[in-house]
Amino acid sequence: MKYLYLIVFLMFSFSLRADEGMWMINAINEALEKKMQERGLALSAEEIYNAEAEGASLSDAVVSLDFGCTGSMISRQGLLITNHHCAYSDVHSISTPDHNFLEDGFWAMKSSEERNIPGKKAWFLKKVIDVTDEVNAMLAEAEAEGRHLGFRKLSWELEKKYKAATGYEASLASMWAGSQYWLSLYEVYSDVRLVAAPPVSFAAFGGDIDNWEWPQHKCDFALYRIYTAPDGSPADYSPENVPLVPSAVLDISLDGYRPGDFTMVIGYPGSTDRYSSSYKVRFKENATLPVATGIRGAQMEIIDRWMNADPAVRLKYSDYYFSLSNVQELNDGERACYRRFNVAEEKSAIERTLQAWIDAEPGRRAMWGGLLDSLDRKYEAVAGMERNIAVYRETLVRGTRLARANYRLGLLKNEVLKGRGVTPRRVIDSLPPSSDEINCCRMFRFKGIDYAAVKNLLLKEYDGLDLRVERDLFRYAVEKYYTSFDSTLWGPYQKELYSRYSGNDSCGYDALCSAVWDNSFLTDTARLHSFISEDHTLDEYLADPFFRFMQDVRIADLNRLAARMEGHPSIVSLNREYTHALWQMRRDNGEMQYPDANSTMRITYGIVGPLEPSDGIVCSWRSTTAGILEKYDPSTYEFNLKDRQRALLEVADWGRWFSSDDVSGIRSDHIGSGPSPMCVNFLTDNDITGGNSGSPVLDSEGRLIGLAFDGNKESLAGTSWYSDGYNKCVCVDIRYILWTLDSYAGLSRIIAELQF
Repeated sequence: MKYLYLIVFLMFSFSLRADEGMWMINAINEALEKKMQERGLALSAEEIYNAEAEGASLSDAVVSLDFGCTGSMISRQGLLITNHHCAYSDVHSISTPDHNFLEDGFWAMKSSEERNIPGKKAWFLKKVIDVTDEVNAMLAEAEAEGRHLGFRKLSWELEKKYKAATGYEASLASMWAGSQYWLSLYEVYSDVRLVAAPPVSFAAFGGDIDNWEWPQHKCDFALYRIYTAPDGSPADYSPENVPLVPSAVLDISLDGYRPGDFTMVIGYPGSTDRYSSSYKVRFKENATLPVATGIRGAQMEIIDRWMNADPAVRLKYSDYYFSLSNVQELNDGERACYRRFNVAEEKSAIERTLQAWIDAEPGRRAMWGGLLDSLDRKYEAVAGMERNIAVYRETLVRGTRLARANYRLGLLKNEVLKGRGVTPRRVIDSLPPSSDEINCCRMFRFKGIDYAAVKNLLLKEYDGLDLRVERDLFRYAVEKYYTSFDSTLWGPYQKELYSRYSGNDSCGYDALCSAVWDNSFLTDTARLHSFISEDHTLDEYLADPFFRFMQDVRIADLNRLAARMEGHPSIVSLNREYTHALWQMRRDNGEMQYPDANSTMRITYGIVGPLEPSDGIVCSWRSTTAGILEKYDPSTYEFNLKDRQRALLEVADWGRWFSSDDVSGIRSDHIGSGPSPMCVNFLTDNDITGGNSGSPVLDSEGRLIGLAFDGNKESLAGTSWYSDGYNKCVCVDIRYILWTLDSYAGLSRIIAELQF
């Protein structure tokens, strides 16, 4: 009977696959509303987004956290929930060797223990306005006057105008490469305090090993609280501030979910490129992604080796390693999915349809007739140079974290110029146009710099570094740069070093690295303190071997060379034309379209359901606490558990957070004679991407059932292509979060705030 049930639910859920799409929250028209209701939505469009009735719609409870993650309001006392990995940097920033909140968890047992996070902001969407006609009029006026009005200047003018008129922060977004323009108005709160974050053994169980995999077993959540001035208005941090009373709060469902149940996700997806051409996909697949993933993989091995050897290094580098790992696995998986799902060929088929549509009408043929051929030629022309740029970027720009310190020293260099009584502008004006120094000065043309503040920022950069790790990273970067970057593009100092140390074998690169590293004031904290505490000339700064090596070739020069290779029109302008042509064709054909993600609020709908990752393999739509205990391995950092955590999981006293429906369909050997396991994570086919992290996963009535926190590895081409049946949204069950807060953390004060 259990197997018959399994077959029935699989047939049912697969027959209810949702449509792809990250739809603008303000663009839920009658047709889209009907499709969502046919899938199971029990609400109207006005209950999801209604700019005319504040607090009446779900979107009022969803916020952007600095347009990097999404959060949602879950109490009338300003409580905000998001993912732990969205709060990772904040937890890291307040951790010390004595109080490692990443490992131990952070729990504010009373309001006075909630920690202010400087710079953190929560953005509440108030309204989205179609300003297409206004933008087009501004562009036409500028053209008539012979002025160039770029998007940055255009945005600044419109945003300034609407902020003055409404009092809200404004942000202009271009849709479909300028086919439409929408402006979002936000109320922004800047007093945001950390309330709760579980240990990484909860929040990141499985670590990088399980990232993008299924099943996962992560309790990936964190809580913040938004504070306001006593009158309820946005305000910077102050002890006198009070918790925000939000206009809308999400109700929490304890009912769970079944396969085929309707779900929707509201959030701020950051970027997609689904209007990209086959030529761009092939370019990424064959030119840039292989370079980036190969170099980052080696860098991660170096850092991982040091973190495993020294807990102090792990504390310093865990946040950086986490970010590096996430991007690495995303890029590696993206390339694999391009190949598996034949994305380039799928897009080529679309292009054949597009070309036929273009050729069918003389006006379209005159405008776009040669567009596809031009894209093909351009990408072919720049492929080699772009590989070189990728090598440069991954080795010299991102290869060591000292690059940021080098930037800080650039600010101090400006102060040296001021100390001579000569501003960078006057220095530039006094130099011949061909001077190497002129471009160097342009890099540091800043005004109003506080010398002491820059020194403090510089020294703070070093607080988070271990120079043993950085030396190993630099040693790898040096050899990779010389062996992979076109030698005709090396700078003169780099050529001199290579010739002097015969850097064509391991010993030669060791000597070259030592010559640079051991003689630089940037690579030793004692030398650094001495240098910035004394007066030095600009020439002394420019003579530093590390600075000379890192600055000997400039990315701007490489980009200019690539631009000369591609000629006019540029690839960027051709890509815009391609997007516009594709949008126009689909509009003429009456197709519903959604614009590429661009950190504006979106909604995506889907259903709960299983994953069939490959032939003959079907994965359940959920994971349970039984899987945590199965994976537990005290010898492996990613799968270790705290003693108390393990004991609670084994006792399995889930209290009010458990439903007997949760165990139906679970294999009996997972239950045995003991207590039933609890649901931890689940799958939906909502269409998400980076920026959706922390987004609320809502049921058909708009109640919170979980948080989106990851995708699956089969979906990693999702930036450019939606693979029906394979793109999954990995979610953490809200009931597992509540059990953690209640049973492990003992935060009854938080539970009392919530609405069920």
